Order: sequence, then C-alpha cells, then structure tokens
Amino acid sequence: MNLSLAQIETPAMLLDAARLRHNMGAIQELANLHKLNLRPHIKTHKCLEIARLQMEQGAIGITAAKTDEALPFVEDGIPSLTIAYPLVNDAKLDRLIQACLRHGTELRLVVDSAVGKQTIARAGRRHGARIGVFLKIDVGLHRCGLDPDDPLLPQLAQELAADSALDLCGILAHAGHVYGARDRAAAQNTARQELEILARVRQELENSGIAVGEVSIGSTPTVLASASFAGATELRPGNYVFMDRTPLRLGLIEDERIALSVLATVVSSNADYFIIDSGSKTLSSDQGAHGIAGMQGYGLAYPADRFQDREAEMVVAKLSEEHGFVERKDFNLSIGSQVRIVPNHSCTVANLLDPYLVVHDGRVVDQWEVAARGQVR
Repeated sequence: MNLSLAQIETPAMLLDAARLRHNMGAIQELANLHKLNLRPHIKTHKCLEIARLQMEQGAIGITAAKTDEALPFVEDGIPSLTIAYPLVNDAKLDRLIQACLRHGTELRLVVDSAVGKQTIARAGRRHGARIGVFLKIDVGLHRCGLDPDDPLLPQLAQELAADSALDLCGILAHAGHVYGARDRAAAQNTARQELEILARVRQELENSGIAVGEVSIGSTPTVLASASFAGATELRPGNYVFMDRTPLRLGLIEDERIALSVLATVVSSNADYFIIDSGSKTLSSDQGAHGIAGMQGYGLAYPADRFQDREAEMVVAKLSEEHGFVERKDFNLSIGSQVRIVPNHSCTVANLLDPYLVVHDGRVVDQWEVAARGQVR
C-alpha cells in the first residue's frame, strides 16, 4: 500500500507511524528510568499490532477494560492481563478465565466490593485457578473504587488476602479526574495527591499485617505531569500512544506528539461553516474524558495540506451524526477538499472507526485493524 491522502475515502482514521513509536518509546523510557513496570491500557487502541509494538519496547503485559475487549489479545499471546474494571458477572468471568488458562496468560482483576470478591473467588474455584486481584482505591474520580477512609477497606483487604482462590497483588487507582484539570500545575497536583493517598492506604494495610506488593496507577495526563513516582510500582497509561487535545490543552505535550487524526472531506459550505463528512459517529460528541467538558468544540480541523498550522486552525463547533460544522476562517475551502482533525478524545475515535491507515512521510503505507472495536462486554 502506498497512497496519497487525496486517494483516501473519508472519513478515515490516520495514524502517524513515527509519532506513534516516539510516544511509546518516551513513556517506556520514563518507566525504565523510574524502575516501574509498564502495563499499557489497550482500550485506547484495541489493536494487536500496536500492542505487539508496546511489548517489543518493554511493556510487561496489558490492561483492558472489558472481557471481550481483552480476548483478542489473550489469543494473540499477551503474557499478562489486568482487567481494571469490576467484573461481577459469572459468564464474563468464565469466558475470560477459560481463555487465560488455555493460552497461559496471567490474569489480574480488580475488586471494590464484597460482591466482587465473592464472585471472582467462586469463579476461581470453578476453574481450579488462583486469580490475582487488586483492591481498587478511589483517589478522586468517584467512579469505582473504595474510599480510602472507608472502614470496610481493611476488612475487604483481609478477606482478599485470606481467600485461597485469590492472590492479593496490591492496590490500584485511576486518577481520571485529572482530565478536568485547568493546566499542567493542576494535573501535577492531582498526580501527587494520587500517590499520597495510595501511600497512606498501603501503610495502613501493612500496619494491619496485609502485604501490598504492587501499587498500580494509570492515566496519561498524570504520567506526563508527575514530578515523582515515589511508591508506585506500575504505570497503566493508555492514551499516550496517540495523544489528543487533552494533554495538548494541559500543556503536557507539543503538537508533534499527536499521532492520531481524522481525515474528512468538505461536502458543503455556508456563510458560517464548512460542512464535513465526519460527525458524532466518527468524532463522538465527547468534549473530554469521563464526561468532563474541558474543551471548546469537538476537534481542531486543518486543511489537509496545512495540518497543525496554527494560522489555519479551525474548531469543529457542532456535530450531527454524519456532519461536522467547522467554523470558517478568513480563507476558503473548496467543496471536495480535505481536512485533518485532531480529536478531543482519541480513545472514542478508535472505537468508532476502522481501520487505522498508517501514515509515513505523508503517505498511507499500511492498514491495521481495530481488533476489539465495539467489544464492550
């Protein structure tokens, strides 16, 4: 494959190969520098080729959100898997455990309730397997995880440590509220608070005689912003492979770190907008992760031949399902011309489009399938 962008039917998802490799290498080097395991979250890319590159560079395994999302990677030979999502359904657990046993994949799950603990322990016994588990701690997102001051936390930890069907690996957190940070300093503060909370929980558990072998943290913005990783043993960023408008808005990266973009075509125009063939079914209506509306509009659009030229930057101001409304600037775009869009949230784009068109030196040289696209069970 060797195509110019003008030959590509739109909307299409473009992946800059050099930027992708640079982003992966930079975070792997950071993990190596701080003697941390890197277990990237594949919910961002859902792509076997990208996971293989991550493993080649030094990742020890992967993190996933859902059972069926993880299965293609287990079948591809990933050696170790963490599902950073509370699994409380027998059928999903059976499917996952059977696949991991069949392929010799290490499995680690998260628990934040007595129900979750009991469900996983029963599943482990059904399959004659000892399941690794993390106690998930809420460090501020208030989504999943136990409050660090919950009086039930030490009791649940004791029960996890005592159950012969389970292996308590440690504690795990996701500071997803960092996506609402105002700037780099605020993101750095969120990262610092995450580590402080986990250090306190770890000390309290160890004072109670419960060994905490691992402290696993996630989120691309906190990894990029952190001044220290003291006390952590593992990083689980996902978005770092692609980047998007969030780390750009926070001042954590430069434009040239954006590896994923959407190619679209101008199909109509009026006095206010260029209308493109990329709407909410391509870009999503996400203005920031976790429903945090941190940005104006739904992406930054550029004429395809002036990608990331700030003087030609336009905001995708509105979306219909199949149409995007790009605010006009003081130049004209002809009907049929192309624009490239930096999305607000690359993870959602990767779950909506398929395949990745791999770009090198401005030409499409390969395509990679989104192997786990739409796998949300």
